[in-house]
Amino acid sequence: MDSTFAKYGYSPDVEKIAKRLDAIAANIDSVTTPKILMDCMALMDLTTLRTEDTPASVAKLVGKVNSFKGDYPDYPLPASVCVFSNFASLVRDSLADRSVHVTAVSGCFPTSQSFIEVKVKECEMAVLSGADEIDIVLALNSFMAKDFVSARSEIRAMREAVDSTAARLGRKVVLKVILETGLLVTPQRIAEASFLAMEEGADFIKTSTGKVSVNATPVAAYVMCECIKAFYSSTGRKVGFKAAGGISTAKDAVCYYSIVKTVLGEEWLDKSLFRFGVSRLANSLMSAVRGETVTYF
Repeated sequence: MDSTFAKYGYSPDVEKIAKRLDAIAANIDSVTTPKILMDCMALMDLTTLRTEDTPASVAKLVGKVNSFKGDYPDYPLPASVCVFSNFASLVRDSLADRSVHVTAVSGCFPTSQSFIEVKVKECEMAVLSGADEIDIVLALNSFMAKDFVSARSEIRAMREAVDSTAARLGRKVVLKVILETGLLVTPQRIAEASFLAMEEGADFIKTSTGKVSVNATPVAAYVMCECIKAFYSSTGRKVGFKAAGGISTAKDAVCYYSIVKTVLGEEWLDKSLFRFGVSRLANSLMSAVRGETVTYF
């Protein structure tokens, strides 16, 4: 992948990244304002991805989203509700505000360990069920074996399936590719995976599934955002960034918000280009804004 780094004029500088992250950490308290905390709420993919999810539990979460503006009119709605593919139609049929998207994890999430035909079919079915956004996982079984051709072809196949199915419905659907950065470990591998996913059509690159021992980290986020910047400089195509997995406190959110602002600038601080995949963060952000414990979601 050295040729890829040369192509985009980028290779991770671990020492430089560490210094910049130290500066961001030192400044967190001073930039943690109610406005930024509220901005972070509008970037959330409010997520439930539990083995024990049921139609009733998913409907209960959607019900809270539906009643949220009535209970807290000054707070923004989340960007989307993120669920397993089999719940996409339930969320689509239940959401009162269509500005809140339906996100479905697909392609044999979270391991991506199955036949490509199965992954493609699940993506198609999720779109047919009403998903506005599809989150898939990079095929690490290929990528870690350095079979980059196969890793690329799987993303491409799911991208094509999502696009063709959405086109038949007169829609466009966002594709996010999860890199599982905690398993990639090194900044170099994270950068390689970032460029590979973007070259094969990812609209967003996402840190993690939240299902492994190490999920989102500031280092991984910084590398991914630098790759997005280099890719944009080379191609003119803007790719979004999604931080997911273990982001549960207001300080966590402001850290990733600061990384995106530092590397990519104000333009990326919008739900069209920046998301958090979260289950607990909404309550933490509201608690930080209000100065009291909130357990709404």
